[in-house]
Amino acid sequence: MGIGFTIDTPLKVSQYGIDSVISLVDDILIEKLRKMYCGKFGRPYSEITDKVDDFRAKRITSYLDLIYDESLKKLEELKNVTADSTTELKKYLSMLPDTSSLKIEFKNLTKDSFNLEEIRTWAMDNLTMGSIDVNIMTKVDKENYTKKVKLPAEYNDAHAALRGYANSVLNSSLILSAGMNPRLYSYLEQFEDFYPDENGNIKKKIVLKVSDYRSALIQGKFLAKKGLWVSEYRIESGLNCGGHAFATDGFLMGPILNQFKEEKEILTQSVFEILTGALTQKNRVVPKSILPLKITAQGGVGTAEEHHFILNHYNVNSVGWGTPFLLVPEATTVDKSTIEKLVEAKEDDLYLSNISPLGIPFHSLRGNTKDLEKSELIEKGRPGSSCPKKFVALNKDFLDTGICTASRQYQHLKIKELDEQELSAEEYALNYDKITEKSCICVGLGTSALLSYGLDTNTEAEGVSICPGPSMAYFTKTAELSEMIDHIYGRTNVISRKDRPHMFIKELHIYLDFLEARIAEASDSITDKQRKYLLTFAGNLNDGINYYQELFHKIEEVFPESKQQILHQLDEGRKILNNLVQEIESLDNSLLTP
Repeated sequence: MGIGFTIDTPLKVSQYGIDSVISLVDDILIEKLRKMYCGKFGRPYSEITDKVDDFRAKRITSYLDLIYDESLKKLEELKNVTADSTTELKKYLSMLPDTSSLKIEFKNLTKDSFNLEEIRTWAMDNLTMGSIDVNIMTKVDKENYTKKVKLPAEYNDAHAALRGYANSVLNSSLILSAGMNPRLYSYLEQFEDFYPDENGNIKKKIVLKVSDYRSALIQGKFLAKKGLWVSEYRIESGLNCGGHAFATDGFLMGPILNQFKEEKEILTQSVFEILTGALTQKNRVVPKSILPLKITAQGGVGTAEEHHFILNHYNVNSVGWGTPFLLVPEATTVDKSTIEKLVEAKEDDLYLSNISPLGIPFHSLRGNTKDLEKSELIEKGRPGSSCPKKFVALNKDFLDTGICTASRQYQHLKIKELDEQELSAEEYALNYDKITEKSCICVGLGTSALLSYGLDTNTEAEGVSICPGPSMAYFTKTAELSEMIDHIYGRTNVISRKDRPHMFIKELHIYLDFLEARIAEASDSITDKQRKYLLTFAGNLNDGINYYQELFHKIEEVFPESKQQILHQLDEGRKILNNLVQEIESLDNSLLTP
């Protein structure tokens, strides 16, 4: 969900028991929002400037504590039911699934009479706040300097963000994404809140975003050796999620979910055995029984039917929704102009780009205002961003201190190198475009929040980057929070288009497009290693198609209206894949190099 789009979502939804996630990338944005909310809520504000020691961690701690305090106040207001506030309580309960025990209890409590005192007592005893979770992209861990002297690793960006969260009052989850960072994982050992007590309670839980079982097992064991338990493995579709796309080697979501389903017990038991040994060695409390482990899934889910299928068939604990909530102003913070662009977006407007300075494919909205800013600078002969925040200044080709590949400084130096090469006009243009296509997303993904609240953008400018998943094409209007939740539970339908493909079919075709692009890149000069990779990728896709064909032939009473169409689309996908395999095999052997 980017950097700024859920920066204050807990204040909007946590009183309804809805969990949400705050990104900890941008402490500058966080400090601006803290100042704004202190003014709004009448709280004292003392600026934490970049001259303060450990300012990044302190900004994050202060903001998270403020968000927690104010979210708790909203919950208490909801629980303190009065004659004037019953509408808000009814709204909350109406959003719950019909099978919810809370909803059933409330109906029973009020079926004969509406006693405010009884309802207030019931609300005080039963209503809880949604979890205020945080996200750290593990590889966005820039080293920092004071007077050209490198600071210790604990002052790296991700380390400082971790410390900021660890020092907060939150009892919630730390979601680690973007791959494994052993040094950051080791730093977790220093904070008491991440360890279990004898009853298995953990104040700050660890959640790992993973795209395959092997990665989950490796990372889970690594952390367990340090006495740290992963409470949740969040399986994210490699290419059918918004933001950065961590493509697997052709492994599709269904087979991945199935492997977790079949091997969850092995994962749980093997990691817990390592954990208990590590805790014993550390002379720490060992839990009396095996700790809870959640398997959850997200990426491309768009209908109640898909939601319930993933829950029930794969026995996951929950299914996450992200992209559609960009069109729910009650839940996310997106400026009006960007919302209008999202509403109008079609499939071709939502594309897997190479604009991220991290060098990872990135889902983007064609024509976003940050990219328009970038194009204007290129036309003026001054490509690249001024790089005001430097959160992804990680490239060390030219500077040991790091530089962002989307920055004007980097692109100037890279183009200077390009000018010295004797390239044809076509080769030059191709390489020039690869250099200048990088966009300043670490700024662009936060600016929407500033625009939404009328805050100063002199440092950032007004360009907005946004990272919706491909499913955004099928959501064509803004929605109220209750309306979107009703859609999730199948009580209404906010998708008016009739041509939306099943989430598994959509992911398959994104992977086929991805493979086709990789083949095109390798066609002029292919190595034996590249060919093996492409054929392995294609083989894994073929296995995935086989899995889906067997699955949809076997399952009954699920997707009755679309099953035949899904099977037909799988056949069509296989034909496309077979053609791509022939293309790989027909690449000129004379081009092969060791």
